[in-house]
Amino acid sequence: MSIGIVAKVRVAPGRTDDFEAYFAGQAAAVAAAEPGCELYRLFRSRGEADTYVVMEIYADEAALQTHVSSVHHQAGRPKVKPLLAAPTEFEIFDAIGR
Repeated sequence: MSIGIVAKVRVAPGRTDDFEAYFAGQAAAVAAAEPGCELYRLFRSRGEADTYVVMEIYADEAALQTHVSSVHHQAGRPKVKPLLAAPTEFEIFDAIGR
């Protein structure tokens, strides 16, 4: 069963370019190393300044665990922390149907 994640990210003022560059690197690493990741995409809010959501879809729990334990994910956490204005909010979903 596919797993969806929506992560709401609030970026520190003046750090959006840095955050978008960081995310581009992470997205490239995910695409190269995680065949079970079906979507890993960044969206900028139209209504909230410095706010983004990351939409993620994983083929199954194993694919999600591959992402969480990946070298690029673990190495990226301390790099992104200074770019954030608040802790990231995560919501996890299970797919219904196909």
